[in-house]
Amino acid sequence: MKNNHKLFKVIFGVLVMPVVCYGQQEAQNYSLFNPVPHSLMREMETDRPDVTESPYTVDAGHFQYETDFVRLVKEKSEEQKTNTLLLNQANIKIGLTKSTAIQIGFQTYGRQKETDIVSGSTETTHGFGDVTLRIKQNLIGNDQGNFALALLPYKKLPTSTYDVTSRLEVGLIVPMLYKLPGEWNLGFQVEVDRLKDKDQQSMHTEFLQTLALSHQLIKNIDGIVETYYTYDLKAHELSNYLNAAIQIEVAKDFKLDAGVNYGIQHHAEKNYFVGASYRH
Repeated sequence: MKNNHKLFKVIFGVLVMPVVCYGQQEAQNYSLFNPVPHSLMREMETDRPDVTESPYTVDAGHFQYETDFVRLVKEKSEEQKTNTLLLNQANIKIGLTKSTAIQIGFQTYGRQKETDIVSGSTETTHGFGDVTLRIKQNLIGNDQGNFALALLPYKKLPTSTYDVTSRLEVGLIVPMLYKLPGEWNLGFQVEVDRLKDKDQQSMHTEFLQTLALSHQLIKNIDGIVETYYTYDLKAHELSNYLNAAIQIEVAKDFKLDAGVNYGIQHHAEKNYFVGASYRH
């Protein structure tokens, strides 16, 4: 009887344990409706304040709110100069699965002042801005490793009431990140966009490439330096930028930031901003 009892335990282990293990594995398949427990969440990563996007996604079943409290954009072409003030230019990120998240971006309020360089006449408009839909799919390194890569296609809907010339725009962003020794991070991305021309309703294709380096300056404060360029394939126009920003971790899931994206050429945009990120 003892031998039979031992044989039964062996058979039970062989037949039942795989089922139990499978059930435990299934429990790890977190989703929008089966959120990752807070104790197992990854370290908070943000797509701001630099232009280089993060290749990491928000944990399944959680959301992250990132916003410019205030952003001032200055740009100048051969025909006009434009100053745009944006308030609460936000991005809501929702984790769907372990490696997939959707994002909804919107501009709560924008005020745009256009000045004709020749005549000196000005026109000022204000109101709600465009809405942008994005989906981020991490391909490599979301949970481990020193290299991460993701795909981030987007579509911008022309919902703006202050920019009446706004049009539907689309693009594909490929963000990457290397974790270097000494807690340095090297981020870079390539991007292809289909955008509206600055001074007319026609469209053009634009290529963007970035390189960003970040490191902790002091406890809870990170410094970021970045350079990137855009190339308009229609106008054969190159724009170069030098950027700098700081990000302060106020609490575990709350960060503040401020920075500048400075266009070197006279026609390149100049951006000045203060913002924040919150995860729940």
